Amino acid sequence: MTERIAWFDALTVGSDSGTVRIGRGEPLPLGLHDCCDGLNIAVFSRHAAGVTLLLYGTADEREPCARLPLDARRHRTGDIWHARLTGDLRGKFYALQADGPGSPDDGHDFDLDRTLLDPYATSVTDLSPGSPGRCVVADQGFDWFEDAPLRHPWSKTILYETHVRGLTIDPSSGVNRQGEYLGVVEKIPYFRELGITALELMPIQAFAPEALERNGPLTGERLRDYWGYNPVALFAPMSRYSGSVAPGGELVAFKTMVRELHRAGIEVILDVVFNHTAEGGRNGPTYSFRGLDNTIYYILTQDGEYADYTGCGNTLNCNHPVVRNMVVDCLRHWVVHFHIDGFRFDLASVLGRDGRGTLLANPPLLEQIAEDPILRDVKLIAEAWDAGGAFQVGHFPGRRWAEWNCHFRDDVRRFWRGDPGMTGALATRLAGSSDLYQDGGEGPLNSVNFVTSHDGFTLNDLVSYTRKHNEANGEENRDGLDENYSDNYGAEGSSDDPQIEAMRLRQIKNLLATLLLSRGVPMLLGGDEFRRTQGGNNNAYCQDNTVSWYDWSLAGRNAELVRFVRQLIALRKAHPVLRAETFYTDVEVRWFEPTGQQPDWHGPDNRLGCLIRDSGASLCLLFNAALAPCRFVMPPSAGSGWHIAIDTSKNESIADTSFGAEDTIAQSNIWLEARTTIVAVSRSTEAGPIE
Repeated sequence: MTERIAWFDALTVGSDSGTVRIGRGEPLPLGLHDCCDGLNIAVFSRHAAGVTLLLYGTADEREPCARLPLDARRHRTGDIWHARLTGDLRGKFYALQADGPGSPDDGHDFDLDRTLLDPYATSVTDLSPGSPGRCVVADQGFDWFEDAPLRHPWSKTILYETHVRGLTIDPSSGVNRQGEYLGVVEKIPYFRELGITALELMPIQAFAPEALERNGPLTGERLRDYWGYNPVALFAPMSRYSGSVAPGGELVAFKTMVRELHRAGIEVILDVVFNHTAEGGRNGPTYSFRGLDNTIYYILTQDGEYADYTGCGNTLNCNHPVVRNMVVDCLRHWVVHFHIDGFRFDLASVLGRDGRGTLLANPPLLEQIAEDPILRDVKLIAEAWDAGGAFQVGHFPGRRWAEWNCHFRDDVRRFWRGDPGMTGALATRLAGSSDLYQDGGEGPLNSVNFVTSHDGFTLNDLVSYTRKHNEANGEENRDGLDENYSDNYGAEGSSDDPQIEAMRLRQIKNLLATLLLSRGVPMLLGGDEFRRTQGGNNNAYCQDNTVSWYDWSLAGRNAELVRFVRQLIALRKAHPVLRAETFYTDVEVRWFEPTGQQPDWHGPDNRLGCLIRDSGASLCLLFNAALAPCRFVMPPSAGSGWHIAIDTSKNESIADTSFGAEDTIAQSNIWLEARTTIVAVSRSTEAGPIE
């Protein structure tokens, strides 16, 4: 091998590519990067005996135009294989091959005939069956128009979780670029009117949608990986979400989306997957990591099998220094080159496991992410559990991390379903979940509050089904959560009974009101504001069809609910006391039952009143989750009398900004219908402590 490559060997790469020369190159940075005199490529592989760089002139070429075996004496520094390429390679493609031990007993899985992706590739071709993935030599240039991070404080953040493709792929979306990054841009006026401040995008790290190998039992159609929680290329945006563009064009499309969202004042949070990859277990496909250094990238058992703390066949060895550096490099890449504002980490507890799978008290990776100088201002959100039994909600390592608060989800659902004894739990969640965060020195803003997310029922389905209906997934309804704390209020699934529909709508409003009146960071599942349904499927990961796609005609049919959500968000923004970074004190809040006395926190009736003193105003929150109406004694007002801002029993929203006489509570008490929330506001120029 060493005799075949001189210091700068000349070779021809395709008839239209001219001459490409290969030089020694540098070991850092990893991946393919521009340098002053060409392109530098650097790839990690400790146990490889040899690495070959493959060059292609087009994406569909089966055989490379050139094979460049790297000389270990000249093209290897430590565990890094590297080379410098000069010549016209823009728009061309490359891949890797690695030779080495292939004994599964030792954990290695090298295969000289296997074509691999560069783990640091920033652009890859479409990963379709029969179309081998290639890394793209893409133009990284882009005009950001002086774009800068928005840095919305957590206290002003309202998250909207959505899926790039599903948001606009249905024709009802009314956009020109259906299912694309630029389709998201076309929905910016809607987001601004709604009032959200950040999009939390489900995975856009490149993945292979057709990797699922089964058909749906109900339709016979091929199921696809729709959610995208099986990444193939961690540094590359999904090319399929950019429409008909040349390879590498997805970089421009994605950056344009981020830039335009920023111009509208909306941050971009990426849902990232670093706990496992699409390579699965021993019989899974090999795209990159397994073929370059299996024993480094994955947690293996003593007999060479893959430890599975993710439920997906493998677990990345996140706290190995090499993998740890790759994760941090990847996060920096998305922040520096794509201007991303934050990350939600899927199954984040895996990031705290060592090479034997043991949970660490002070995981190096989590500390490195939190303290990294480039990542210091980005938002960090943890899904603080994994499939291996770890559950760290309320004590995820590091104070910088916010967490998906599943206790909020379950307690709020159970309160409004009418499960007895939930009054105290609701008060705790409304007040910011001090039971989870106060002892650790954290605050309400460490809690990302949600009632629904992509993982489970939509809000409409939560009040329309008593059980999951996942038969279309082809797993005999075994997948997805069984305990959803849901109810159908009289009929399973869709109903044309006006009484059932009226109660479902009221419960949707109650759940949304509770979410946006609670201290913490609210996250709204996209489409809940207009009753998006998945037909009772609470695990639609493989449903790239109308089950998952947003039907925007529902926004018209449920326009009053959309207005209600806009009003709730406006109310939250108008009253900073609802989103403060500290827990309530006894001076700020008083809890009471309908008679005005101290609540029975564990009583059978889920009824609760809350008086909150805000600067220049007081808020009175009244919740009646019982099946019967009741009368609440109103506390003294701040001076202007009580005016109703929200009443979920009404068909139309009541505007918080225009109080008429008909909205004034003239008596010292107020009647609440069954399963109703009322928010009353009292204006005052002076706001003293609550007596």
